[in-house]
Amino acid sequence: MILIGQYDSPFVRRVGIALTLYELPFEHRPWSVFGNGEKIGPLNPLVRVPTLQLDDGLVLVESHAMLDYLDGLMPTERALFPREEPARHRALRLAGLAMGLAEKAVSLFYELKLHDQISETWAGRCRSQIAGTVAALERERAERGGDWWFSERIGHADIALACALRFASDAHPDLVALGDYPALEAHSARCEALDVFRTISQPFIPPA
Repeated sequence: MILIGQYDSPFVRRVGIALTLYELPFEHRPWSVFGNGEKIGPLNPLVRVPTLQLDDGLVLVESHAMLDYLDGLMPTERALFPREEPARHRALRLAGLAMGLAEKAVSLFYELKLHDQISETWAGRCRSQIAGTVAALERERAERGGDWWFSERIGHADIALACALRFASDAHPDLVALGDYPALEAHSARCEALDVFRTISQPFIPPA
């Protein structure tokens, strides 16, 4: 398999971490949609990352679809999303909130950095959505004990949350200061201390 995209993207990073935890061999091509769009386009007409080319040549273009495929290669006891309800939809909900947070952080960054004329209405809406989501996640995480959100081992939801928090705090340190959210800060630190998170990692590189 070939994973395309830089690891400062929370969407690319979550897939790289899953591939590594599953011990699935893959080639990593750290292409940027801004600097390498001409290479990504022939594989993914959306020209976005992550892009995952499977061994049979099929190309997946969305991180959740990639994780769903990878989970299908694993026995139930190794899958990082639960397969039984209600655990499954609860984990999917958390991962969805985390990736929604990341999407809003990306949108806000683009609005502030790539537009000559900033829409204060849109920027303000993004800030409100980010702040509200982080606050809600902090409340929920503070109510749960244990190292991981749902079980005694790390899952996709834990990974998604840590990747989203890393990106949001790197891209918007004035808005997402993890020191203000102790439960999320502890969750993030626990993940980032793992070897796989240290390996599948890259400093935030703003698009040129």
